[in-house]
Parts: sequence; structure tokens; C-alpha cells
Amino acid sequence: MLVLDGRDVTRALSMADCIDAVAEGLRLHAEGRQTLFPRQQLRADPDDALLGLMPAAAGAPERLWGLKAVLVAPGNRAKGLDSHQGAIVLFDAETGVPRAIVDATAITALRTAAASAVATRALARPDARAVAILGSGTQARSHVAAMRHILPRARIVLWSRSPVAAAALAFELGVETAPDARLAVEGADVVCTVTGSHVPILERDWLAPGAHVNAVGASRPDARELGSDVVAAAEVFVDSRAQAAVECGELLIARTEGRIGDGHIRAELGEVLAGRHPGRGSDTALTIFKSLGIAVEDLAAAARAVRRATESGIGRTLDWRAA
Repeated sequence: MLVLDGRDVTRALSMADCIDAVAEGLRLHAEGRQTLFPRQQLRADPDDALLGLMPAAAGAPERLWGLKAVLVAPGNRAKGLDSHQGAIVLFDAETGVPRAIVDATAITALRTAAASAVATRALARPDARAVAILGSGTQARSHVAAMRHILPRARIVLWSRSPVAAAALAFELGVETAPDARLAVEGADVVCTVTGSHVPILERDWLAPGAHVNAVGASRPDARELGSDVVAAAEVFVDSRAQAAVECGELLIARTEGRIGDGHIRAELGEVLAGRHPGRGSDTALTIFKSLGIAVEDLAAAARAVRRATESGIGRTLDWRAA
């Protein structure tokens, strides 16, 4: 059994490779060759971290079971830790033998931004040249890398509710900053919201015609980064309809308010990648990819990391059967 820690993952799996893996996983899921099971979110005590259990099964390119066990602790940032901690275990689908244990923090950082890159490539206008990233944490960093890969000539502007953190990250990564969210998204072709906010941080009037939004930060039914005015005006795409039906605050709250109906979701991103949906309706349409983060993405990214690590001799191999 191969064990990959966070440093092993970043050595083995490039952002470009992760984008390719996530795109393949989402497409295969849409084609029925990957199976996604419901995510369980469990809390034993209000002061403890939230436990998420995320299972998925792959029938191609190799038969695998994957289980991601991730702990979400919002207070970790003050302790110098990522808010997401955990592990992904890969099993041989036929024998059940564990094949690998992979650091979930590194995979989550990569695959979440990779999914936004896949969505941007599929749904944003081809002439997109300006990107706004709202947030200053791990996902802001990863999204800068992902957007630079697919839009290498784009201007990137960063904003955060923590100006000090935004300035430090912008200086490190060589991007611009804006003093408020409205100025950050002004004229942006692509907007990535990667904050921990539970209340809307964007207004419809701020967004340019034809803009594409990757809404990433909120994944609870009572939390949202986009207000109902933004959601109602947009063509909405999701990673999973089933997960959105129980976790997506942006859609659930807008529906409760009577701003949208049950059929507001245009398609899953995988359906666009598989050619089953055309994607954006026009150059002036506002499109949203609501990213909740699904186990199919984790399985695809972890399996690709294991493959690349095996090819390069990265990681540690343990004898699982040893007593």
C-alpha cells in the first residue's frame, strides 16, 4: 500500500494533471462509469470539527473504491493549519485490498481549484481575460494557480475580508488587490468566490454581462456566497444535482424565497463535458458553477496522484498484511 503525505502529493500531481484528472472523472461520472454516493456530514459536539465521509467508485480507467474522510475545523487558520484535514483511502474494487492512503488536505486544495478551472474552460466566454478571486486562504492560492494555467494572459485581482492576508498573498503570488469586493469584480470575466462567508458577498449589479462565477466557499444549506438576485439571473451548473438538493444554500434559500423554481439547474458540469448539454446559452449570459466538492473529484485526483507517484518513486510503500 502506497502512502502519500501532503508533500508527496504536491510533488507527484501538478495543477495541469489534476485539472485533466478532474475533468475525466466528471465526464466518466456523467457517462455512468463513476458512481457517486451521498456525502455524510457528522458532528458529535458543536465545538468539534465536522466530519465528512465521501465515498465513490470508479469503473474506469481502473476499478477502484475511494473513501475520503475529511475533518473541517474553521478555527484552524488561527492555529496555522488548513481548515480541511483528513485522508483518502483507495481500495481495489474487486479484492477490497487497500491500495493507497493519500493526504486529503493537499488533494482537496488541488482538486477544488481544478474543478473551477474545468468549469471555467467549459462555461466562461472564450475571450475571458480578467479574473477576480474573493478570499485569501488555501483555495485563493490554489485558484490563482488554476486560473493562471487555463488563462495564462489574464489579469487577476484578489480581495478578502482580511486586507492584511489579501495583501500578503497578492504580494507573494504577484497579483493585484482591490479594496472591496465590488471593485474586485468590476469588469471581471471570471469570478471565483472562495470565502468562508455564510452571507452573500456579491450583488447582481456588480457583475459584467457574460461573466462566469465559480461559487466555491459555501457547502451548507444555511450558507451562501451568492444572493438570490445573482442566482435567479444566472444559468446555474453544478457538480452534483443530488448534493445540491441537500447542501446548496445558494439554491435552497433562493427557492424558499420564491426567486427560482425546482428546475433552475441547467446541467451538471460532467454533462457539459460529455457533450450532453451545450453549456452557456449566449455570450451575454451570466453563468454560475456551484462547486460543492464531490467524491468523484477526490477519487480521480487521488488515483492520478498515486499513478504519478508510482511512476516517479514518490511516497512510502507499506505491507498492509504485515502483522
